[in-house]
Amino acid sequence: MLTSVFISVIVGAICVLFAILYKQNATVRIAMGTIGVVLLFYGGFGYGSMHPLAINETFDTGNKLQVQYPIEKVQVISPVDGDVVKCRILSMGVYPETHNKDIWVLLRPSDEKFYPQSDYTNTSYKESGKWQVVTRFGGDQGESYDLYVYETDASASQFFSETIAQWKAANAYEGLTLEELPPGATEIDRIQVTLEGNCRGIH
Repeated sequence: MLTSVFISVIVGAICVLFAILYKQNATVRIAMGTIGVVLLFYGGFGYGSMHPLAINETFDTGNKLQVQYPIEKVQVISPVDGDVVKCRILSMGVYPETHNKDIWVLLRPSDEKFYPQSDYTNTSYKESGKWQVVTRFGGDQGESYDLYVYETDASASQFFSETIAQWKAANAYEGLTLEELPPGATEIDRIQVTLEGNCRGIH
């Protein structure tokens, strides 16, 4: 299928080029140009159907703490404790250069269950002493959330990743009790935020 798409694009481009350069017969030029355009559209549509563009998720950011250097521990720098946040935000933080564990953000709303947060890499993205992860809230306006930061070993990260995959497959986000959190996960920071609007049904 992919080969036929590329052939269509190449032949279409040749036809269009021929139509532009050929000067002797206007009918032939129009015919070749039309065939070329149709083949280019077909090729573009075929490639797009096989390689659809990823959906870009939009998110907001909260207030941000001033970073104190040298960085001695993993911590949240945005949002800040007491922030009023929107339904999707980018949680950000810092970590020491020697830190070699995964970082996870877990939300605990009023049901007192824990909801690990992930983007397409599952664990928080880490680079050059900074980490970040898209954080999604699903509660009512004015509801308070505890935002936890955990560091995890490989087995705990795998547990969170598999849990999220199961929730997505079932379209049921049940949350984890404190007792269900894996032993390889250690709490290292915590803040509290409040929802600015109603986020029910928003994933």
